[in-house]
Amino acid sequence: MNQPLAYVHPGAKIAKNVVIEPFTTIHNNVEIGEGTWIGSNVTIMEGARIGKNCSIFPGAVISAIPQDKKFNDEDTITEIGDNTTIRECVTINRGTTDKMKTKIGSNCWIMAYCHIAHDCIIGDHCIFSNNSTLAGHINVGDHVVLAGMAAVQQFCSIGNHAFVTGGSLVRKDVPPFVKAAREPLSYVGINSIGLRRRGFSTEKIREIQNIYRILYQKNYNNTQAVAIIEAEMEATPERDEVLEFIKNSQRGIMKGYFSN
Repeated sequence: MNQPLAYVHPGAKIAKNVVIEPFTTIHNNVEIGEGTWIGSNVTIMEGARIGKNCSIFPGAVISAIPQDKKFNDEDTITEIGDNTTIRECVTINRGTTDKMKTKIGSNCWIMAYCHIAHDCIIGDHCIFSNNSTLAGHINVGDHVVLAGMAAVQQFCSIGNHAFVTGGSLVRKDVPPFVKAAREPLSYVGINSIGLRRRGFSTEKIREIQNIYRILYQKNYNNTQAVAIIEAEMEATPERDEVLEFIKNSQRGIMKGYFSN
């Protein structure tokens, strides 16, 4: 800590090499890991658990109480993993009795003015562009990208490696590996660029494309498509991940197909 103009509650647990800039306020029952930088005018409230080597930019508010009228000051937390960047004026609310926490994974990049509501569970290596907004109780997998001003309705899930285009409204679950766009939100193809960047082979990408052709382009309903995929396609981790996501979907997966 290098600024006397910041306030840190005596009950906060701050690693020795954390940098805290002026006019920041850190409340009781907060833990911040080594190498983290906290910009000026940041507010970190009770229940925050921030990992190592994070960067939190000016104006962010971390672990504020949920915007939920049912919340009754329960002892809940916000977890943020290592190497995550939180840009200006991001707001992140702590959990309610549903999950008892809001969680953001490691190596995430949360851009300016994003909002992450209570009980959201977000995986690793996610990118949320400016003004993306998550309502409560949302599950987001690893390597998910939300482009600017995307909004996700409460209780939705977004699978690993999915890409949601800017300005989209997510009302249904978004399966893994796909690009989602249009209004209403629809399948527009595989996130092939993202998959290649992460080391997926051409053969593996083609396998995923074949799965989604059956699901979205052959005019089957979901039950029929799942049965055909199980019967006709070899079991692989990616196939099984898609099938498990569909079977476990509580809101139902997004429908519709648009070719680029």
